[in-house]
Amino acid sequence: MAVIDPTRTWQLLEQRLAGTADERHRAVLAIVIEHMKAENAADLDGLMRTLVPNPAYHFWNAGQDVGPKGYEGVRDYYADFVASRTNVLEFELDRLVVDDHCVVTEGFLKQIYPGAYAQRMGLPVDDPQADYLVVFRQLLLWPIDTDGLIQGEDSYHSGPVQVTKLSFDELPREYVELVYSGS
Repeated sequence: MAVIDPTRTWQLLEQRLAGTADERHRAVLAIVIEHMKAENAADLDGLMRTLVPNPAYHFWNAGQDVGPKGYEGVRDYYADFVASRTNVLEFELDRLVVDDHCVVTEGFLKQIYPGAYAQRMGLPVDDPQADYLVVFRQLLLWPIDTDGLIQGEDSYHSGPVQVTKLSFDELPREYVELVYSGS
């Protein structure tokens, strides 16, 4: 059984959307769901359509903001993300807050990293040919503008709480197709 189910990333948001009558809340939930699904599909144009023309990402690491800024900076970030082949992920949410101007998601972000990529990121791996499940505790703020577009992401995470070597049988189909299909 695969250790990651990417569809669980937006499952809680879809449940909230189904039970929400407030039109503004429906709009902010819908744009975040669209963004999550585009990220999973490695749809660069789809991702960028969910964002304001000049997005600002804030990734807080050791007190420093290291997130990309501006349209080209964010597009380059996502292009690198897709190239890293770590976009098959599951954000196992246990908290969701929605208001007129922001969606807040919190939970465990699970990603599969190719071993060589994990080594470059400084993670404790012993085989660059293997695949690793990397788990972070993460809080994301998704600010939404008056037009219903995402202004960026404000991300806070714990650093890796788990790094586990996976067998081939544990890999999700999407990851196998992405990494091992020869494309």
